[in-house]
Parts: sequence; structure tokens; C-alpha cells
Amino acid sequence: MFKKALFSLIAFTLILSFHAEKSQAKDSLILATATTGGTYYPVGVAIGTLTSIKLAKKYQITMTAINSAGSGENVQMLKNKEAQLAILQSLFGLNAYKGMGPYKGKAVKDFRSVSMLWENVEHFPLNQKAVKSGTISDLARIKGEKFSIGKRGSGTEGSGRTLMAALGIDPEKDMVLEFLGYTPSAQAMMDNRIIGANIPAGVPAAAITQLFAQMGDKKVKVLDFTDEQLAVIQKKYPIWNRYVIPAGTYPGQKTEINTISQPNFLAVHPDVSEETVYLITKTIYENLPFLANIHKATKVMNIKKAIAGLPVPLHPGAAKYYREVGIDIPASLL
Repeated sequence: MFKKALFSLIAFTLILSFHAEKSQAKDSLILATATTGGTYYPVGVAIGTLTSIKLAKKYQITMTAINSAGSGENVQMLKNKEAQLAILQSLFGLNAYKGMGPYKGKAVKDFRSVSMLWENVEHFPLNQKAVKSGTISDLARIKGEKFSIGKRGSGTEGSGRTLMAALGIDPEKDMVLEFLGYTPSAQAMMDNRIIGANIPAGVPAAAITQLFAQMGDKKVKVLDFTDEQLAVIQKKYPIWNRYVIPAGTYPGQKTEINTISQPNFLAVHPDVSEETVYLITKTIYENLPFLANIHKATKVMNIKKAIAGLPVPLHPGAAKYYREVGIDIPASLL
């Protein structure tokens, strides 16, 4: 009798242990970001670190940020459940969810919104020897020159191609394409192996800081967008807006940069539980100073802008938190 009772107790303990491990594994989350020279990765690390510090002990929720090729790969990672969360460009989120652009006829619905994060600011650095007008139209004049459009399948490549196409620039004909991450792009420019690059990121972008510090504004120019060029882009893609980078943001930058930006947002797989997403959302907005200390780009985050411009519906866990703090959620996000 004793042996039978002991066996039952051991079996019960093993079952509890199995379920505990299963629950813990479910809440050991992966957050896909982008290459290390931009803004996605350090912000992702900050969100992952914050989540783990605040939620691991009491709720057994941890989050680890990993680098990736960016938004394009992140959409696929969410679909394949290789990551439970990801930072995405609004352009990629919108196109993927609605089956537009590169996702035409093959929509991806395996993600929901958690929160807007910060503005993804377009940086197109170009060697001064190729600068004519000082605007994005200069990219149509660098035939035969090597230009880094971003890693293959990345949000960087996708947004760069989208903007160029909107303005009548054909990257396949107007330049020789290289597919480099942010830091390798900056290094290649400094080594005179490429003429320019596409580096969309929160301000200040580490790779752009490196470029200005090493080359100076007499050798490198971040191209402007005119009001007319922005209007052409907005007609097709209203997610982009004017963004002015003040003089002095980057080393030796003597004049402001009149560029444009689109929002980035935090996405999550629908299978992540309502409670977990609720706790993550709550943790982010109750600890914004922590994020701001990690990267200046997150200083623009506040609860009043949390759902502004989100391209896909909210996860129920995020919606629950926003209702609690009094945010009116439009039907399109539910």
C-alpha cells in the first residue's frame, strides 16, 4: 500500500513538474529585432531586459531579444513561430496583414499589435562626391556605383525599394546593389567600397553616428526629401511623414536634415496568452524611463500615442491594458 501511494505521489509530482516546465517554456519569449547597427536591436534588448527583470520572478515570463535581417524576416519568424514577438515597420505590417506589395496574394495574419514604439527615420547617406541636389533624387545619378540597400529580406531593403519606386528610381538600373547590414554599410562607405547606403533607424542611429564621426560632413551627406517628393510618397503610402533631424544630432552635422519617417511597432503572435501580453504591455508603459535610458529613440513613447497609426488589430492582452488606462480603442483595432 505504501509503495502504491509513493508511486502515485511521484507520478503526481512528475505531472506537476511537466506542466510547470511547459508553462515556463511557453513564457520564455523570443523577440526578433534587426541588425545590431540600427535601433531595433538595442530597443529590443531593452524591452527584453525590462520584461525579464519585472516578470520573471513572479510570473515566470522572460524575453530574449535576437538580431535578424529585420521586418521581412521577422514576419516570417512570427508565422513560423520561431519568435513570439517582433519589431516591425508599419509598411511591412500593413502589407503582410492585408496581402499587399510583396505579400500580394499571400497575406500573413499570424501577428497582432502590442504598441507603437518610435519613428523609423529614413537615413540615406551618400558620399559627397556623388551629391548634386542633396535630395533623394541623387540616387538616380549613381549608375555603376555600389549602393547598400540593406540585408536581403529585411525591412530596410523593403522600405528602400518602396520609396525609390514611388519616386521613379529603379535600384536595379540606377546602381549596383550590395546587401549589407547597418554597421557593415557604414564601414564599407568609410573604406570607399560603396558610394552610399539605406539606413532607416531611430535617431540617433549608431551607424550614422559612426559615419559622421569618421568621415565628417564634407565627405558624407544624408539626403533630404523635398515637400514635393514627400507628397508623391504619401499619395501611395500615407504612413510616411516629415521628420527633421536637428543640426548637431550627429558629430559635425552643421545643418538640419529634412527627411521622412514611418512608425515602428511591437507585434506578437496571436497564440501568446492574453495575460502574458497584458503584463508585457503594462510593464512597458509603467517603466518608460528605463527604455529611454537605453535608447533616445524611445523618449517619444507615451501612453497617449500607444495605438496611434497601428497597421493591424491589437492583441486582446494589449487591448485589456489600454482599456484599463482609459484609452478609447477604435473598432478597426479590435
